[in-house]
Amino acid sequence: MKIKVIIADDNSFVREGMKIILNTFDEFDILATVEDGEEAVQYCEHHAVDVALLDIRMPKMNGVEATRLLCERTATKPLILTTFDDDEYILDAIKYGAKGYLLKNNDPERIRDAIKTIYNGHHVLQDVVLDKLKSGLVTGKESATSGGDKIDRSQFTERELDIMALIAKGLANKEIAKKLFISDGTVANHITSILSKTGLEHRTQIAIYYLTGERN
Repeated sequence: MKIKVIIADDNSFVREGMKIILNTFDEFDILATVEDGEEAVQYCEHHAVDVALLDIRMPKMNGVEATRLLCERTATKPLILTTFDDDEYILDAIKYGAKGYLLKNNDPERIRDAIKTIYNGHHVLQDVVLDKLKSGLVTGKESATSGGDKIDRSQFTERELDIMALIAKGLANKEIAKKLFISDGTVANHITSILSKTGLEHRTQIAIYYLTGERN
């Protein structure tokens, strides 16, 4: 069964270009292209859409607000496609439920893989986007390079703090297990405990929480 996708971008060249690119892959059914977030939300409320590709800066309703409404009202999974100058939106988009945050200048195969990853219940946060959080480039945030300084460390074990720090550095479970000399299953158990204590939903939010102290 094909993954049902819509594309929301106020730039017709980007919108139609993305449609042409994604139509070259057999995995996708491009249901519609729309010009703003409001149209994206309305479409998804009346159609079964698996993944919505959302630009950040759009008239009437931007991609962040559209993400919030899509997650509240529909089962559609938002994937933010952005540019380098949209740093200030990163935290809000993820807190509102964006399943992925990807730069528009990626190769078509990378965007295809991101859509499939999100569809299968996982999350995508491109390294360069996470690096912006680490560097404190999000508007209104102080430098987060030290990491972990803004969280309540007393509620976590030392091992959990170690794992949170390594997640924030972008390491996968296997890499964390190797670095800490523990099993993959133990890492997974610690992550489950961290999610339970924080009320967060996935490892991307753990990374952001560790770096900035921000959580839903």
